[in-house]
Amino acid sequence: MADNSHQISGVAERYASSLYELAAETKSVDAVAKDLNQFQAMIDGSPDLQRLVTSPVFSAEDQSRAIMALIDKAGISGLVGNFLKVVASNRRVFAVPAIVQSYNETVARERGEVTADVKTAHALSAAQEKELKAALSGVTGKTVTLNVTVDASLLGGLIVKIGSRQVDTSLRTKLSTLKHALKEVG
Repeated sequence: MADNSHQISGVAERYASSLYELAAETKSVDAVAKDLNQFQAMIDGSPDLQRLVTSPVFSAEDQSRAIMALIDKAGISGLVGNFLKVVASNRRVFAVPAIVQSYNETVARERGEVTADVKTAHALSAAQEKELKAALSGVTGKTVTLNVTVDASLLGGLIVKIGSRQVDTSLRTKLSTLKHALKEVG
């Protein structure tokens, strides 16, 4: 079976880019992000809506009617409402989650923000998060948002990933490196 994630990514980036340009022209970037994230939360919270979005069984008309009913009920109108109607009529509803993600990434990039994915062995305190943000901001020269997850298997330390760069200071990795070094010696 062919991997179509690249196709979805390309479709999502084009739609998100166009939506961002329209939002920037109308000075409604934040309002559009809010409405898109609200719609994404609706998708995430409903298995039926997830099925509607991802299944090719539903016709464009069925998807369009359902999307229109949902955005009316949620009070999503204006630019995002019209955008979602266009997406549905073009049979691109399957790409909505990727479009929302791509739009949010575009907004962050335009604001000079970057997200750091951080895995820690234990939950970070507010002071530790603040210190980590400051250190990462100093390295990147951008405002950093942390996406922290706890992974007890790390034993200690953390793994920080920003874009394609990753720094692994976890105790698990250090022990694994030591184990390999000892095997080579013995």
